[in-house]
Amino acid sequence: MQNLSTHYQQLLGLPSPWKVEHVDLSIPNKQVTVKLLYTEKSVRCPECGESCAIYDHAPEQKWRHLDTMQFETILIARIPRCNCKQHGVKTAGVPWADKHSRFTLMFEGFVVELLQHCSTTHAVSNMLGLNWHAVNQIMRRAVARGLKRRDREAVDHPGIDEKSFRAGQQYVTLCYDLTGGRVLEVVENRTTEATGQLLGSLTENQRSTVKAVALDMWQPFAKAVANLIPGADIVHDRFHISKYLNEAVDTIRRQESRKLNESGNKTLNGSRYAWLRNPENMTDKQRASFDELMTCELKTGTAWSLKNIFRAFWRFTCPDSADYFFTYWCGVVDRSELKPLIAVKDMLVRHKANLFNYFKHRVSNAVSEGLNSKIQVIKASARGFHSFESYRTRILFYCAKLNMAIS
Repeated sequence: MQNLSTHYQQLLGLPSPWKVEHVDLSIPNKQVTVKLLYTEKSVRCPECGESCAIYDHAPEQKWRHLDTMQFETILIARIPRCNCKQHGVKTAGVPWADKHSRFTLMFEGFVVELLQHCSTTHAVSNMLGLNWHAVNQIMRRAVARGLKRRDREAVDHPGIDEKSFRAGQQYVTLCYDLTGGRVLEVVENRTTEATGQLLGSLTENQRSTVKAVALDMWQPFAKAVANLIPGADIVHDRFHISKYLNEAVDTIRRQESRKLNESGNKTLNGSRYAWLRNPENMTDKQRASFDELMTCELKTGTAWSLKNIFRAFWRFTCPDSADYFFTYWCGVVDRSELKPLIAVKDMLVRHKANLFNYFKHRVSNAVSEGLNSKIQVIKASARGFHSFESYRTRILFYCAKLNMAIS
C-alpha cells in the first residue's frame, strides 16, 4: 500500500507539504479514493499570503479527479485553516482545485476541452456522469478565468447588436469585436442603460481608440455610444437595413395578397420566401418561377426591385456618387407610393449622416451576423435558457475566443 501511495503521489504531482496518506481501491464501485494529508504546522493566509499557525482543519472535502484506468478517482482531504492576525480565521487554498469547486483543475480542464468539441452540454454531462449544474459551474469558472486573462488591446471597430432571449420581447445586447471576430460582452435588455453597461466593459483606453461603432438604428444604442464614446462615428449596419427593406417588401406582399385573395387570385400565395431571396441565390428552377411572378406586374414586384436596386449603394467608392444615387432612389420610392417602403426610406433619410459613415470606415455587422447564427445554434441545442447568466456564460464560452485553459 505504501508503494501505491507513492505511486499516486508522483502521478498527482502534489507539492510539499501535501502527501498521499492512503489509497483505497473499490472494484465493485469502480472507484479509486485518494486521501491527502497536510504535513506542516503552519499555512499561508489566502488573503495576504502571511505564514500563520494552523488554527484547525475544515471538515473533509471531496474532489473528482481524472479517471484512473476507467475508475472514477476521488481526492479527499481536510484543508487546514489559519488564524491570521489581519483577516481572522481563513481556509487555505489547495493546489489542485479552485475555491468552492468540487472538481480538480485537471478534471475541469478536461471538461472544458470536451465542451469545446461536443455539440451540446447534455452530451458532456452524459459522457462524464455529471449533472447540468456541475457542468454549468465549470463553464462559469472557465469563462471567468478567460475574461481575467483577456488582453485589453485596442478595439477599433466594435459592433452592437441585439438577440432575443425569451418570449415576450425580451432581449440581450451584445458587443462584438468586428476585427477580431469575437463577442466582447453580453448584457440583459436593450436600453440605453444596458448599452452603457456594455460599453463600460471596455477600458477607458479602449474607448478612446474606438474609431467607429456599427449598430442598428435603435435609438438607445446610438444614445449610449454618444454618451460614452463621443469621438466615435456611428455606422448604421447594412445587414439591418437589408432586414428593414425585406420587412417592407413582405408587408406589401401580405397586403397585396389579401386583396388578390378577395377576388380569388392566388398568385402570391406561398411566395413569401421567393421575395426574400437575392437573385444570385436562386436556383434555375426558383428563378424561372420567380420570373413568372415578376411578369404579373405586382406591387410586390416593384418593391422587390427597389429593394435590390438599393444594394448598389454599398458598392460605391465615392461618397458624392453614393449621395446622387441615394437621392435618385429616394425619389423613385416616393413615386412608387408604396407606404411601407416609403417609411423605410424616410428612416434612412433621418439617419443619412450615420448611413454615409459607411464610406469612411467600411465596417458592417457581417461578423456579428455570423456569430449570431452560432448563438442561435447554442440556444436551440439548449432548448432555451431560463437564466440570463447561463445564456451569457455559453455565449462567452463559445464565441469570445477566451483562453480558458488550466495554467
